[in-house]
Amino acid sequence: MRNTLGDLNNHLYAQLERLGEEDLIGEALTEEIGRTKAITSVATQIINNGSLVLKAETFRNEFPHSENVTPKMLEG
Repeated sequence: MRNTLGDLNNHLYAQLERLGEEDLIGEALTEEIGRTKAITSVATQIINNGSLVLKAETFRNEFPHSENVTPKMLEG
């Protein structure tokens, strides 16, 4: 996976396809469900981070005459 939301989306759909495999049963299914929970947890944090960056940029655009200094951690 690279570092775009499009890549994340593709990764999530690939995981969904793995979960949909009909021959996935028993312990293998349990393991895949665990992997899915981990992936969705990380994905949620990535999406939340992207949302924060978007909110910061929206704020900067709404107040163009302010200092417009973006904290380093929000750049990206």
